[in-house]
Amino acid sequence: MKSALLALCLAPAVVAFTPSMLRVPTSIAARPVLSRSSAAVMPRVEPTRSVVKMDSTAAATESKGPAIDVGLGIYFFLWYLGNYYYNITNKLALKAAGGAAGFPMIISCLQLGVGVVYAAFLWAAPDARPTPKITLDDFKKMLPVGICAAGAHAGSVFALGAGAVSFAQIVKSAEPAFAAVIGTLVYGSTISKAKWLALIPVIGGVTLASCKELDFAWSALIAAAIANCFAAFKGQENKKLIDSAGIKDRIGSIGNQFALTTIIAFMASVPLAVVKEGSRFGEFCEVFKTNPAVKLNLILSGLWFYGYNELATMTMKKTSAVTQSVANTAKRVIVIVGVAIVMGESLDPLKLIGCGIGIGGVFLYSVIDSLLKKKD
Repeated sequence: MKSALLALCLAPAVVAFTPSMLRVPTSIAARPVLSRSSAAVMPRVEPTRSVVKMDSTAAATESKGPAIDVGLGIYFFLWYLGNYYYNITNKLALKAAGGAAGFPMIISCLQLGVGVVYAAFLWAAPDARPTPKITLDDFKKMLPVGICAAGAHAGSVFALGAGAVSFAQIVKSAEPAFAAVIGTLVYGSTISKAKWLALIPVIGGVTLASCKELDFAWSALIAAAIANCFAAFKGQENKKLIDSAGIKDRIGSIGNQFALTTIIAFMASVPLAVVKEGSRFGEFCEVFKTNPAVKLNLILSGLWFYGYNELATMTMKKTSAVTQSVANTAKRVIVIVGVAIVMGESLDPLKLIGCGIGIGGVFLYSVIDSLLKKKD
């Protein structure tokens, strides 16, 4: 991992350079030279050749594309790395604490709490990150986004604890189907027929992958579906929030927006954890103290979760819609296959085929409208 990160950081940036200062001026190249024996004008050939050579070099240089954005490449790398290790450390923490029968809601809540501590540190540290200047009304407008974020995170954590990571990720890849239905029925959004048709392989792929899932659990399926519902509501509420006049300026940055969302999500998760597992909190504290695997992986998963989500938001802001679709598709493939190998989860051929169809359908759903517009 360290060597890969070092190699990426040392990757040379390709910068287009036009050696205009090295060109020989045309007036000098075409200047006539007088012979000693006569006054005949003889043009010199060598400078002309060098001009042609230099001009062709400049043209070749100018034909090169724009410089590679190394910073964006690092964003992508760290986003994928964070998502990958979050899934592993999250699963290890849940497994060490007893899985679905353990303390998934408390772990989910405390992971958000780790993010809150990290965000507060960045605001308190000198010259790290300016604090947001939001009003009480702004905070109220952010409540739906934060509450939905809490629900999406809790559902995902419970799904990962109840079943295989790969299975939960495959079900979560069907999020566009939930977003389409909720956006249309609740928020009055309009979706093209092409997008509706693109949902067929998404749902079909998830169904096919579930047929041969050795670690299948109804609780994991239901929890992942609930997470998708909350994520769909969160997306719609986030659009409404950003459209509010002046709120982006008062929040200040993408990092601040995610930090505030995390704080609200943590506040919303505390009552949920108390209702669901509050009576066993003393038991959890004992497990946390005596089991290093729970303590270490809970803290690490909280940091990975906060870090990769903030990096993902930054990356998305710097890329086009098609690039985002490709990036999300590649991320899910890497996480599903990579985590399954590391955790020793089943990779049945039918499951992989269903996974490929489902994720391919998600990518098609993301780009189908753009493709049809280009043809028109």
